[in-house]
Amino acid sequence: MMTTDYRRGTFQMMKSMNRSIILNMIREDGPISRAEIAKRSKLTPPTVSKVVKELIDSHYVIETTQGSSNGGRKPTLLEINTEQFFSIGIDVGAERMKFIVANVYGEIRDETTLPIEPLPDQDSLLGTMKEGIRQLLTSKTHDPEKFLGIGVGMHGIVDPDTGISLYAPSFDLYDIPIKDELEAEFGMLVKVENDARTMTLGEYWFGHGNDADTIVGVNVGRGIGAGLMIKGRLFHGEDHLAGEIGHMTIDLSGPKCACGNYGCLQTLAAGPAIEERAVKELKAGRPSKIRDLVDGDFDRITGEIVYEAACQDDEFSIELLHQTGRFLGIGLTNLIHTTNPSRILIGGGVAKAERFLMKGIEETIRTRGLTAKAKETSIVLSKLGEHASAVGACVLVLEEVFVR
Repeated sequence: MMTTDYRRGTFQMMKSMNRSIILNMIREDGPISRAEIAKRSKLTPPTVSKVVKELIDSHYVIETTQGSSNGGRKPTLLEINTEQFFSIGIDVGAERMKFIVANVYGEIRDETTLPIEPLPDQDSLLGTMKEGIRQLLTSKTHDPEKFLGIGVGMHGIVDPDTGISLYAPSFDLYDIPIKDELEAEFGMLVKVENDARTMTLGEYWFGHGNDADTIVGVNVGRGIGAGLMIKGRLFHGEDHLAGEIGHMTIDLSGPKCACGNYGCLQTLAAGPAIEERAVKELKAGRPSKIRDLVDGDFDRITGEIVYEAACQDDEFSIELLHQTGRFLGIGLTNLIHTTNPSRILIGGGVAKAERFLMKGIEETIRTRGLTAKAKETSIVLSKLGEHASAVGACVLVLEEVFVR
């Protein structure tokens, strides 16, 4: 077992209510003066001064340039010491695991990616997680004492209270005790959440969702999932199923899904669905540049290959991605009618084909939206891109420190 010099006492010190309020105010509004903190927080000036002194002594807050004055001495301003807070974020996909180190503003300071062996068992999957974390903790890039914790964005159904992966469909694994295993190994806080929700959380803090009251983040990759945030809080539902829109039925006579049902959204619009439709059409004789890109080996066809062909003006690939956008548009219209969000953010591997998908998505929503405002719902691409879920996993840890 590997342990770090991580100090739980430091974490608990930072979590006290007054410290969290002041820290978050400095994080969001800094540089800011002690007087302004007292005014906005309604804490007494002596309380603010005492807490700020503790935070400065602990190197979590630093004094910076002096502010303007209305007469008298200029106030000294406070800001977060960005190189004092770090967290590790993990995005567990179907084939690979992405690990990042990010500071308090979501800026990535280190990263690594490890492959996941095909159909891993629990020990293998947890072993890959531990190996990636060890690589970052022992890279000598950062002091281990500066790490606040580890966040994990896991595909499938997750119980965030216990940190257990209840069901990981890509691996057909149940009840993986991620939180307990990693906390025992590394001696620091571990938070676990569904990857679509971590993507949404990352966008809410650092991306295109931070000025919206209600947002939905849709992760479109090997599967399709969504995260719903209402007034800054993730919505999970009674049994942590909220957001499993990939299993929303779109076509009663559609392809069979891994879940056992037919015509689920992800059987029509996720990465594997794009690949399967491409192979089917090409075997039927449909002309396409895809044939040359894979040298006639249809087993090599991937969503990325379809996108590459579309970028080369391949008519078939453009049409296929446009149709995928229409299917996604149906799913998003259902989301709009169910949750009525301020904005929908689209991320994941398939989202890289935005220029070919968006027309079909927008046309479908305009056609099927119930009201004029529903038809105009803002649909944007994830700002954080391929790092969105990992950055959001880091936010799981930051939420424990900063009151938001």
